[in-house]
Amino acid sequence: MTRPTLLAAAAAARLAEAGVPSARFDAEVLLAEALGTDRGRLPIADDATPEQIVAYEALLARRADREPLQHILGRAYFGPLTLAVGPGVFVPRPETELLAAWAAGQAGCGAAIVDLCAGSGALGLYLAATVPDARVVLVERDPRAVDYLRRNAAGAALAGTATVLEADVRDPGLADRLTELLGTVDLVVTNPPYVPDGAELDREAAADPALALFSGADGLDLIRDLATLAARLLAGGGAVGVEHDDSNGAGTAALLRAAGFGGVAEHRDLAGRPRYVTGRMDP
Repeated sequence: MTRPTLLAAAAAARLAEAGVPSARFDAEVLLAEALGTDRGRLPIADDATPEQIVAYEALLARRADREPLQHILGRAYFGPLTLAVGPGVFVPRPETELLAAWAAGQAGCGAAIVDLCAGSGALGLYLAATVPDARVVLVERDPRAVDYLRRNAAGAALAGTATVLEADVRDPGLADRLTELLGTVDLVVTNPPYVPDGAELDREAAADPALALFSGADGLDLIRDLATLAARLLAGGGAVGVEHDDSNGAGTAALLRAAGFGGVAEHRDLAGRPRYVTGRMDP
């Protein structure tokens, strides 16, 4: 028989043997993809055809080889968003949604928001989709990532506006360009490269582009520059949120304080790991 539930059970065992941590979930998601249905409908789906089984086997082989699930599907889910992703752009992680939710709580209607090191656009587009009349600028330097970013910005259902700016956050003239564009910036968010050089990564994490991962011997090189840039952008008053490596909560907080931010707070994710730091700039 080719019942979907039986196919998924066998596939989950295969993926678990290959070391995939979310074997059952991934097996079901890929089966739903091969069948052209939703994962929740698998128990009532029709038997798989021989052609669908062949397609499923091809997807499973890629996942068993530890190709990221999001690369196989060509998409990642982040809050209300479905983002195009693939080789060349950082795949957003669920834990970053905590920073996104914090940021949405800081932004009032019509807020001017800058997402630095935007990648696929997860943070900035989340805010453009959830904050009414928000004016969001997403800054990214990697041309490969910018391609995904533009596609995601064009395809998202937004409550505000989203503008993509291809630029390096270390460009000394960037703050002037952004201030000229937005007027007064109310909120800066960033999930920058923050992995210390030489850190060991599992195969799936290593599938993300190195440019989006590594940031000097301690992982703080780019955050040093971002703290100063954020302070300039928020000179009229506003909030900043920065995601960081789980070894660098205190280091990130110190950099924000040194840049002039007050009310600096360290936040943990649902697993209890240090995840992001926030601060405020008074007018």
